[in-house]
Amino acid sequence: MAKSILALIAGLVFGLGLVISQMVNPSKVLAFLDILGDWDPSLAFVMGAALVITSVGFAVLKSQPKPVLAERFQFPGDRPIDAQLATGAVLFGVGWGLVGLCPGPAITALSVGGVQAAGFLAAMAGGMIAYELISSRLARPAAQS
Repeated sequence: MAKSILALIAGLVFGLGLVISQMVNPSKVLAFLDILGDWDPSLAFVMGAALVITSVGFAVLKSQPKPVLAERFQFPGDRPIDAQLATGAVLFGVGWGLVGLCPGPAITALSVGGVQAAGFLAAMAGGMIAYELISSRLARPAAQS
């Protein structure tokens, strides 16, 4: 139960940070991405602050023998850059650049009445379903098709 409560609190704090920093505002994000036009660099400070806080947090965590509410740490591992990872990164970037939203801020935007976010999340869900259908068909042996 304690894990669930702490996860809820962490999610609420993260969502509040997204709202306060205006990462849920597509026009603000698109202005940040428009480096050759009317560029708004303010989100660079948000990202920089997040990087500093995360770096300090990881340094503190790595000095601990084990987590408070788990048996072991689960740090991300090394993964080679393959076609699947590169394609996913490109699709993420294209979607972010076209719409000004990515999954976390889109979910958070729903809480502040983001109608555009609902459309984005529906399209994202459709893309995820299409990916699963296509990848499962490609993974089947040719004899089963």
